[in-house]
Amino acid sequence: MEISAIAAIQGAEFLPATSALPSVAAASSSGFSDMVSQGIAQVNEQLLISQADLQTLATGDVQNLHQVMMRLEESRLSFQLMVQVRNRLLESYQEVMKMQI
Repeated sequence: MEISAIAAIQGAEFLPATSALPSVAAASSSGFSDMVSQGIAQVNEQLLISQADLQTLATGDVQNLHQVMMRLEESRLSFQLMVQVRNRLLESYQEVMKMQI
C-alpha cells in the first residue's frame, strides 16, 4: 500500500481525525519505523478506548449506545487495516528474500 493510499484512507469518514495516520509530509521527515510505531500506537489506543466502552456497556452506564457502537466499529476497521498492511509488508519481505542475487 502506498503512502498516498494511506493518506487517502486518512480522510475517510470511518477513521476519527484524532487517530488519523501520519501525513505524507511527516512520513518523509521521519523514518518508516517511526511511522509504523505511531500507527500501531494509535490502533492500540483505539482498542483500549473500545475496551473501556464495552466495560461501561456491560455495567449499563452507557449514555449514548450509538456512539459506543460507532467507536467499536471504528476500532475494528482500524485493526483490520493494520493487519492488511502487515500482511502486505510480510508478503513483500518474503518476495525480496526469494530474489537471487
